Amino acid sequence: MNIRIGNGYDIHKLVTGRALILGGVKINHELGLLGHSDADVLTHAIMDAMLGALSLGDIGHYFPPTDEKWAGADSLVLLKQVNQLILERGWKVGNIDSVIVAERPKLKPHIKAMRYMLTTTLNLDIDQISVKATTNEQLGPVGREEGIAAYAVALLEKVN
Repeated sequence: MNIRIGNGYDIHKLVTGRALILGGVKINHELGLLGHSDADVLTHAIMDAMLGALSLGDIGHYFPPTDEKWAGADSLVLLKQVNQLILERGWKVGNIDSVIVAERPKLKPHIKAMRYMLTTTLNLDIDQISVKATTNEQLGPVGREEGIAAYAVALLEKVN
């Protein structure tokens, strides 16, 4: 088989006193995401999609929240390590499609920067990473602005 796909999902609680970082971009907002690392749900979902495509588990296996070494970690650094795992096994990212689900803040102005940060980290072309944003129409914990979620799908290609 020359291609593999994986999907990823992450959600983190919104709290005061934390930075809001999505796709490696710090976004000005009164609330940030709570987590052991920087809680970048978009990057976490992408990592899980990449790992899932090769049946390598999830990010909790490689960067457990019980390990203080990862406290406050920059998720783009973790993404680079996940990409290295993929490359070492003879695979590369073909493309990534993702969506962030948040009521606020409006994310459209930040999507270009997110794509840039992700493509730079993964050494990809800009057309290989899609980042979209939507709301949850005020339904559920995301709709009540209790958290932000992200979904991602990664297509990996065998390197010849």
